[in-house]
Amino acid sequence: MVKIYLLWFIIYNLSIKTYEADVLKIGAIFDKTSPYKEKAFLLAIDDANDKATNDEYEFEGIIKKIEYDDSFQSMNVTCTLIQEGVVGILGPVSEDNSNVMQSILDLKEIPHIDVRWDDQPLNGTVVNVYPYPDVMTRVYLTILNEWQWESFVILYENNESLFRVAELLKLFHDSGSKIVVRQLDKHKTGNYRSTLKEVWRSGATHFMLDCSIDILEAVLRQAQQIGLMTSKHHYIITNLDLHTFELTPFTYSETNITGMRFIDPTNEMIMQVASRIFFTESEIEENMANKYEAGYKLQLETALVYDAVSMFIEAVKSAPKISSPSINCYENDGGWPSGQTVVNLMKGLEYEGLTGKIKFDNKGFRTDFGLDIIELHEENVAKVGTWNSSEGLNITRTYLSENKVDDESLTEPYGMLKFSADQLYGNDRFEGFGIDLIHELSLMEGFNYTFIIRDDKQNGKYDPELNKWTGMIGDVIDGVAHLAITDMTITSQRAEVVDFTTPFMNLGISILYQKPKKAPPSFFSFADPFAFTVWKLLAAAYFGVSVILFILGRICPDEWTNPYPCIEEPEYLVNTLSLGNCFWFITGSIMQQGSEIAPLAISTRMVAGSWWFFTLIMVSSYTANLAAFLTTESPDSQFNTVYELVKNAEDKRIKYGAKLDGATFNFFKNATNNEVYQQIYAYMEDHKSEVMVLDNKDGVAKANEEKYAFFMESVSIEYETQRKCELNQVGNLLDEKGYGIAMKKNSPYRNPLSKAILRLQETGKLAALKRKWWEERRGGGQCAVTTPLNLKNVEGVFWVSIGGTVIACILVFIEFTSHITKECVKTKTPFRVAFMKELKFYFTFSGMVKPVVYNSEKDSVSRKSDEAVLENCVAKGESTETLKTFPPIIGSKLVLERQAQRAVEAGASFGGVDRPTPRFMGVGGGGAAARAKVGLAEPEPIKDWQRVRSCFGPPILFSDNKRGNRKEILYALGAFLETSTCFIYY
Repeated sequence: MVKIYLLWFIIYNLSIKTYEADVLKIGAIFDKTSPYKEKAFLLAIDDANDKATNDEYEFEGIIKKIEYDDSFQSMNVTCTLIQEGVVGILGPVSEDNSNVMQSILDLKEIPHIDVRWDDQPLNGTVVNVYPYPDVMTRVYLTILNEWQWESFVILYENNESLFRVAELLKLFHDSGSKIVVRQLDKHKTGNYRSTLKEVWRSGATHFMLDCSIDILEAVLRQAQQIGLMTSKHHYIITNLDLHTFELTPFTYSETNITGMRFIDPTNEMIMQVASRIFFTESEIEENMANKYEAGYKLQLETALVYDAVSMFIEAVKSAPKISSPSINCYENDGGWPSGQTVVNLMKGLEYEGLTGKIKFDNKGFRTDFGLDIIELHEENVAKVGTWNSSEGLNITRTYLSENKVDDESLTEPYGMLKFSADQLYGNDRFEGFGIDLIHELSLMEGFNYTFIIRDDKQNGKYDPELNKWTGMIGDVIDGVAHLAITDMTITSQRAEVVDFTTPFMNLGISILYQKPKKAPPSFFSFADPFAFTVWKLLAAAYFGVSVILFILGRICPDEWTNPYPCIEEPEYLVNTLSLGNCFWFITGSIMQQGSEIAPLAISTRMVAGSWWFFTLIMVSSYTANLAAFLTTESPDSQFNTVYELVKNAEDKRIKYGAKLDGATFNFFKNATNNEVYQQIYAYMEDHKSEVMVLDNKDGVAKANEEKYAFFMESVSIEYETQRKCELNQVGNLLDEKGYGIAMKKNSPYRNPLSKAILRLQETGKLAALKRKWWEERRGGGQCAVTTPLNLKNVEGVFWVSIGGTVIACILVFIEFTSHITKECVKTKTPFRVAFMKELKFYFTFSGMVKPVVYNSEKDSVSRKSDEAVLENCVAKGESTETLKTFPPIIGSKLVLERQAQRAVEAGASFGGVDRPTPRFMGVGGGGAAARAKVGLAEPEPIKDWQRVRSCFGPPILFSDNKRGNRKEILYALGAFLETSTCFIYY
């Protein structure tokens, strides 16, 4: 069994070897460095081998490189390839090299595959897949006629470029058109400004540009610098690789740039082949964006290389059995017998490649092809049409005409004349919602448009006498305009004769009337900036924070202070945060005034800080709204609905009407099922001359000046009330309708424009346009209504105040317990007893004086020492009340007897003495407050200031106490300066 299988395997392999495919070689000569063309050449061969359904042929590529315009090298390389037995040769680009190679291949009857621009007759074995130049000239001519260019400038790069446009000049010779031809750079310096300046001075605005893609950016950049890239300039670029050029830097110059392309970069087949040419498989797998980018990098000649090789291989496969030629290039031994057969088969073949359909005429020219027409728009390059040999030019964008009227009848804000000090032309004269909407649609759908003006004021109605529609609807029906856009309501009657897009704005009929007369403001109108709930909470916060501050002040140990700093161990402590003081402190904060009361503890300061932040926000919010609310008055409405209007119109002498023969008037006319609406229609018919107007503007003016209710579309009412603050909308909508763009019945524009409008709605662009023209431009936003601040507006600041108060309560508890703990250790009292005692004192609210408890003998001695010092000072002539006000200096609380004595003596000598009770007055005699404080009479003036310095200035003042403690010396000096209320200059 094993032997049988082994024998079968050997026979199978021998059969494979016996029927191995013939290898046919295809040569390629490249005289320009072009790795992508070489890769495209090899890729086309590999793809053909992979797609082979039989093993008859296998193709192999041979690449040779030569110098540009080197005829001798071209001849040698061509012969080398013939010696290697190639069945066909691709290239080269240079005309001289190509002519030499073609003469040899014609002699040896080997197919020559060409992919370059060439206007010479095709003889022998050459097949050129490049589009035939004469046909390309027809394309240019068709576009120029479509664009209606009567004069333009042709800018060309070199002689080859001139040859391409020469045939076009012949066609225009007898047309009467003015054509100027200029070479961009005769000396090949890269400076094109001199030529561009010349055409700029001539005032030319239309240009046909024929140059390589390599210099295109430099030409456009320099043209932009010269001033030839503006909205009034138009370029037709003949280079068929325009899709590979980055036009983004020129998108906002508003220059009109038109071009052509054979390659659609978004085509799936093109993206697949191009991605394999420009990227490796791993690069594509790592980043799929490379696949989509590749299509925009693929140039026409690279794609033609792939197409030409693929098409040549198809021709070879369709030929009878052939073998590789065995020809000596240097001997006259005839040509390859199968060569002409392959050429004829290739010329008769119809092939679909990367560059579209490839088909040759009976002369071997590629005359049957198609290409895309592209244009630069504001955001990108867009396809705007196509051209093919059978149907000619087909522009898919459309020149649109929008019907508008003159400056008195242009409907705001849909279309208005633009304010400008300069003379404006064409579409630049207009602005408005409708203008912007058409502009957005043109960017999305790729069409151009031209606005025209109407002289009448009608959107359109049916005239039975003339048996036709008038106004803008009539223009659309008659073909005067392709589209009509304004405040045109979609109605069933209009929809019978024209098509409408999806509504770009939804609305309904409502009433425009004067705002109700204002009632005088209330006595407490100053309270209007806050809602009543806010005022209640503000009052609650005021009382709550005051009481909390009072309670925390009593609990917090740091708020209880020594009233006499000179006594180290006082009998009692005092607290400045009484209930009255707390209310006064909170009142001063909210009034943004000082109260001279300052919390000392962290917890009380936390409450104070939270309250200050609270008052900062509240006062700022109140001030911001106060000005608006002082002018707010309560309205006194005359009617609120359409039913109240009809019911009270006669009693209150109110007239009402609508635009004559407009959609609103017809609404009431056709509303046969509603008695009130029929009553409105009957009233308007009976008083037509008084209440009906020809234009919405007239109705708005009438409503503004009289007691007149004007029925009008809600969006138009919204627009007017944004600018005329004395008018407003009354009542709800009476119906629902929409504004749409009108066009001819069965128009091809309907579906694309409707879809574009839906996309604008989904992206919020329509809402942004409405906000722009209703609220921001032309005086919009003047009548914004201010509403009072509710609790939601300020609740955050309440929570900040509450949070600060809660934190303060936590801190005061910590401070309180810490203080009790220290006192328990100091006095050896149980914590619970001390805690309850302190708590009982704080919450009895009996006063702001707190006794101090002393238990140690040391504390008693210290108190006695302080009392002895105080009595000694009194014995020397100082009153007790005066000594109690001595400020502590650097923490010392002692008064030296010697310094007190010297102070009294000096005061008696140099100030003044109140007899018979001598009291110290001070060196300067003291002020009135100081004298009243110590009971002194009018002082005697000091005459000898030198003596004062000698007695009191350093170091004489303390010359008798050189061993004294420094703190004591400074304290004595401070005591002296405090009581004398003067300054001693030394």
